[in-house]
Amino acid sequence: MYTFKIESDLAAFDAFLESNGGQYIQCSRWQSVKTTWKCTFYSGFDGNGRVLAALVMERSLPAAGKIWYAPAGPVCDYDNTALLSAFTDFMHAQVKAHGITAFIMDPPISLRINGEEQDKGHALHKTLTDLGYVLNANLADYTYKQPVQLFIPLKDANGAPLTAQQILKKCDKGVRYSIRLGESRGLTAKTCTYKDVAADPKLMDDFISVMRDTSERDDFVERDGEYCTKLLQAFDGCSDLKLIYYSKEKDRALEAERQKKKADALAQLPGAHEKKARQLQEIIDSTDKQSEHFEKRMAEANAYTDADEICVAGGLSIYYSGMGSCLFGGTKNVIRNETRSSHYLNYLRLCESIERGCSIHDLGYVIVHSPALQSDGTLGALVPQDNFKGIYDFKKSFSADYHEFIGEYVLIGNRMKYFAYASLMPKAKKAKIKLIKKLR
Repeated sequence: MYTFKIESDLAAFDAFLESNGGQYIQCSRWQSVKTTWKCTFYSGFDGNGRVLAALVMERSLPAAGKIWYAPAGPVCDYDNTALLSAFTDFMHAQVKAHGITAFIMDPPISLRINGEEQDKGHALHKTLTDLGYVLNANLADYTYKQPVQLFIPLKDANGAPLTAQQILKKCDKGVRYSIRLGESRGLTAKTCTYKDVAADPKLMDDFISVMRDTSERDDFVERDGEYCTKLLQAFDGCSDLKLIYYSKEKDRALEAERQKKKADALAQLPGAHEKKARQLQEIIDSTDKQSEHFEKRMAEANAYTDADEICVAGGLSIYYSGMGSCLFGGTKNVIRNETRSSHYLNYLRLCESIERGCSIHDLGYVIVHSPALQSDGTLGALVPQDNFKGIYDFKKSFSADYHEFIGEYVLIGNRMKYFAYASLMPKAKKAKIKLIKKLR
């Protein structure tokens, strides 16, 4: 018989999460970030053995009462129908007892991977709907996690770790080329911890300046004041901020070295035998090609002095329970195309996940168009929105797998209030975003 209770031993709760593939958004550290929510930790037991863990967050909403949300759902064996049924009965009783409008969760079970149907996803969908959960299929009104993620597996089919070079070979040619030439374009990387940012706030300012140029995510990144700093602090020891800087001074020095090699090649070219002549000509042609890009970089960065250190890319990552998650990332508009700093940044983040022994590197999500419901009640094909098509193509160029999750499931406690929540919340969100942009 399964029993459930509010957890008091958060160390044991987190230990269960980490040993059972839980995510950072489900652990006790998350309450230090989501301070506007009331967090409660539930654990499930089969006798004395722990079999389930779930963070449940509570928030009051105008006209909708109180909403409960379990990020990524409970951590448990989703093949255990009896356990899911018992937990559902327990949560339904809790929802009624506390006057909760709805209990919402988004279990991380893939419905499709790279377009291929997943039997386990369909089976779980049927199980949850049979238990009384309702699928929220209106993705345009999504409040929480998007049902699409792009993952790079860091282990082979036998569970053996892959090296960065093995993964790089699977990436598109343009990615490989950009990473190989990253440092030769005047780029330098910094890896910053919470202590680094606390000691030098300019590091976070540099990151935020990049995200403002990225635009799609800046409202999200800058919400609640020091949101990113709070993330680094809460996950200190398993998070970092990677920043890519461009230096005109360094770029000029590298160009001077290339020109010297070209001059040496030109001097050796007359009289060189055929094979040697081809090698020398390759050096000359390659230098000329790189010099064209160098001149473009100089023109684009004309507003900066040689001494300026320009932050051109940045990303915040969390490494938890075998997954390296890219929470935020972007590039500045300055010399974006001439340095390909985004490729360089994301490769370094990938290398960090490998170094930390992760099994999966999560490149993040793309926002998709609202699909039609299928005849079996699941979501239809999830197609990236037009303004996210480029982001989708970029992430796929790293040989990432496209995981389409089932979506957001709702256990409704009060139908009238839930209707108000579902109809009013999207409008409130849009109004808030417009207000923030006007205030800026």
